[in-house]
Amino acid sequence: MSVLPYLTQARAPLTQTIPAIDEFGEIRSISIPAERPLTVYVDKRELVTLMTLGAQPELLVLGYLRNQRLVRSVDDIESITVDWDLGEGLMEGAGVAAVKTRSGIAEIEARTAKKVVTTGCGQGSIFGELLDEIDAVQLPPLSDARITQSQLYSVVNTIRLKETTYKSAGSVHACALFAVGVPAGDAPEILMFVEDVGRHNAIDTIAGWLWMQAPSQGSGADKLFYTTGRLTSEMVIKSAQMGVPLVVSRSGITQMGYQVAQALGLCTVGRATNRHFLCYSAAERLVLQAQAQAHAQPHV
Repeated sequence: MSVLPYLTQARAPLTQTIPAIDEFGEIRSISIPAERPLTVYVDKRELVTLMTLGAQPELLVLGYLRNQRLVRSVDDIESITVDWDLGEGLMEGAGVAAVKTRSGIAEIEARTAKKVVTTGCGQGSIFGELLDEIDAVQLPPLSDARITQSQLYSVVNTIRLKETTYKSAGSVHACALFAVGVPAGDAPEILMFVEDVGRHNAIDTIAGWLWMQAPSQGSGADKLFYTTGRLTSEMVIKSAQMGVPLVVSRSGITQMGYQVAQALGLCTVGRATNRHFLCYSAAERLVLQAQAQAHAQPHV
């Protein structure tokens, strides 16, 4: 039986109100997204500093460790304790996340020595070992995990209607996880929605949440991942590591993201707004429907 780690609930305010001058010279009070550094220590060893909104920092750290493959099981973590307001001046609101493992992380120095700077917002980075192990990821067969065109439209509309920090303050990315293991025609259920200053932080938070729900594997085989950000190799790899075979983006895809998705049989759908979309890879997982197509407007 899995023993879940202890997680604090150290939430931080997502926005801050500041004065700004508009085009008429009027002073307006507006909301902007919070951005604060969170330095992660693993067994008292400094690992990385993440720039984040601070909505769910414990899940962010857990998902980060998972997606970097530094821990293989949620059982490896004894606790994640987050404490904010440790900084001052420009670093006011800075936080520390103390991760305590049950038996340490083997060869952590060597495994974190090689870093690749990614296109993630705020210059994300992934450890080299992650790229070396992507071939080992196994997704469900093409016939076992699919989504209909009408279900895809439902996902896009659910995100459109959601009250978000982006609507009130802008300048953030959003990611969501949907359950799609339902009969064709039924609307996918939104399970988790996260916003952060970087899309890689948001997907790490979802990965941490998923692991806490299904500790043995954190399987995403019957789920769909949505992001407002572009589908880079980093986003595709992290989706695949959760076992998620369906990924939808409001933006597009990069060459390496496309190549990884093709190799893994991961369905990537981009430019998904209203009733428009482009399916880039594993189109067998997307069931097109004449009825849904009849309501779509042609591109102009």
